[in-house]
Amino acid sequence: MKNSFKNLTLPELMAKRDELSRKYLELRFQLVVGHVENPLLKRTMRRQIARLNTLIGQQKVAAANGLQKE
Repeated sequence: MKNSFKNLTLPELMAKRDELSRKYLELRFQLVVGHVENPLLKRTMRRQIARLNTLIGQQKVAAANGLQKE
């Protein structure tokens, strides 16, 4: 799962980030209520969202540099 995001396009990355953010929010509510089987899932989801944000930023910078060179 760690490296499965690298071959996605920018719109796919943004959609995946939005989906994971919604799941993360639901997971946080479940943690407060106390109905979570795997509490470490919060950490892994947070890290996945951070990876997606990094890849989105990299693609935006690459696109901006590609436009400036022309």
